[in-house]
Amino acid sequence: MSDRISRRDFLKLSGLGLGASLIGDFPPGQYQDEPLRLGRVAYDSVSVFDAPRLHARTVGYRFRDELMNIYQRLTPVDGPAYNPVWYRVWGGYVHSAFVQEVQVRFNELEEDLPPGGRLTELSVPYSQPYDFSRAEGWTPHEEFRLYYGSTHWATALVEGPDGRPWYEITDELSDTFKYFVPAPHLRPFAPDELTSLAADVPPGEKRIEISLTFQTLTAYEGEQIALRTQISSGVGGPVPAGSLSADTPVGRFNVLAKTPSKHMGGSRLSDTLGDRALPGVPWTIFFAEGGYAIHGAYWHNNFGLPMSRGCVNMRNEEARWLFRWVTPAWDASTVQSSADWETRGFGTRVDVLE
Repeated sequence: MSDRISRRDFLKLSGLGLGASLIGDFPPGQYQDEPLRLGRVAYDSVSVFDAPRLHARTVGYRFRDELMNIYQRLTPVDGPAYNPVWYRVWGGYVHSAFVQEVQVRFNELEEDLPPGGRLTELSVPYSQPYDFSRAEGWTPHEEFRLYYGSTHWATALVEGPDGRPWYEITDELSDTFKYFVPAPHLRPFAPDELTSLAADVPPGEKRIEISLTFQTLTAYEGEQIALRTQISSGVGGPVPAGSLSADTPVGRFNVLAKTPSKHMGGSRLSDTLGDRALPGVPWTIFFAEGGYAIHGAYWHNNFGLPMSRGCVNMRNEEARWLFRWVTPAWDASTVQSSADWETRGFGTRVDVLE
């Protein structure tokens, strides 16, 4: 494997286009110009019903990472009330709880990556990362896939197993934990997508209120509401010995740290996802000791119902808005190494109410 791609090799490989066999096995379509409305099954399986009702007749199943064309988005009056969204798909209807809406977007390649890497997001439904060793060569990484909307630090551009440009991803767990994905699968963030929001509002005027009863998060600027949305808090109940409580802690807190990409897992995030690793959890805002955080979620779409092992799950785009809004500020332009991927400090007030 070439450690880095030279400018000449980069231009040569870029000219080969995006049609590599490892780019992705996705339904046909003109993705660059006409993104399909797709859903990815984010759980072991979901039921297909003959009507958009939970007690309708089951006519089939779809399984993890299957992609479905979404023909219609429905909100029938019989709900369920916390999440009434259903999808009409081929053969029937599925509830949205464990279906992630995705797109297929291939990206232009970025030749020059800064010293600390470039923050990117996965812009295809999923991508299988590969490992490389001099003894075994290229092999699929067996522990996980990367999923749409997850965020990752691209730290180098290399020639991949298909002879085309791939990004090296350095996992935030360790500078030595690296894996590789096709470069067109990752969309680099533009600087203006990461700048602080409402920076002119005094930090003391910003506060977050989370209601566990109503499963909502409200961001205030003084007495004005800047954002109100559904969340998924901790499921509560018994946990394995030595694990943190699955209840979201109640009380008054302040943001302690934030990082735009976090590797999580080990049954801490959901009572239904087992011990699967969850790399690239986006827009993570730590607010309580022990690792409790507000963050985006790509493994369910069931906001309005407790789903986590204590953290506060949000829709990815709303979590990115909140990440940019809260203090302390995080500045992508100052990232010189992995030590800069997280920022710490006494930040925005967070009130968690029963």
